[in-house]
Amino acid sequence: MNFCRLDLSKTFYKEYPEASRLTGITDLAQFEEIYKKYCRHKKFDSVMPLFLSQFQDPANDLHVYYDQDQIVAWSLCHRYDGANVESLQFAWDYKNPRLKLGRRSLKHECAYYKQLGYQYLYLGEAANYKAELDGYELLGEI
Repeated sequence: MNFCRLDLSKTFYKEYPEASRLTGITDLAQFEEIYKKYCRHKKFDSVMPLFLSQFQDPANDLHVYYDQDQIVAWSLCHRYDGANVESLQFAWDYKNPRLKLGRRSLKHECAYYKQLGYQYLYLGEAANYKAELDGYELLGEI
């Protein structure tokens, strides 16, 4: 398996206007429902469960994406230090595919973390659609 990241200094995206960052989550129901729809849409054979502690961890950021004032997608990112952040999980209900929130969310998160001074956004497993993003780097051997 190959892993990848984005060098944020090579990105020039803008934050998505229909996004916000939420804190203080005490109920996962809404986020679990979106996650279930996402997993069904992607036809995943097996998925990790969601844990409330992931959404309450002060080192994790919950970005939510709206369509007509309704949360339709979310992503969870983990800040390791002042330079490195990882995209842990994204989920979208796909009710309105024209929103293209998979790519838009990544561009939003690039802009968000770049303006905070982060250097890299780690994206997990490499994929063709990720390689289309500015600043893409395939990670090599250690």
